[in-house]
Amino acid sequence: MSTGAIIAIVVGAVVALILITLAARAARERRRDSRRDEARELREQARARSVAADGARASAEEQSAQARRAEAEAEELAAKARKDRVLAERERIEAEQHSVLARDHHDEARKLDPDVSDSGQEEAIAVDRN
Repeated sequence: MSTGAIIAIVVGAVVALILITLAARAARERRRDSRRDEARELREQARARSVAADGARASAEEQSAQARRAEAEAEELAAKARKDRVLAERERIEAEQHSVLARDHHDEARKLDPDVSDSGQEEAIAVDRN
């Protein structure tokens, strides 16, 4: 083998190594760029999800506040209903007492009035009409 052939082989090998090195660097740069793009997309998705989570959290807090207000209103209405029921019961008892007193007065009047029969039937009919 001649010296020129050896030099050509060595130069070819060096050129091949340089080309392989350049190709490897280019591939590495493409991978880095690809990973950068992927990382950018992941960051954007993370930001979007973070915004969505903040919105969902705010919505949940608002719903919770509305529920607390509704519960407070319901408790207030229930307390008013209990108060109204107590008042109605008092009025019923008072009305019953008035009825008893009215019957007592009718009975007493019947005993005293010589023109009315002792049966009280006429008075019962008159009371029922009123």
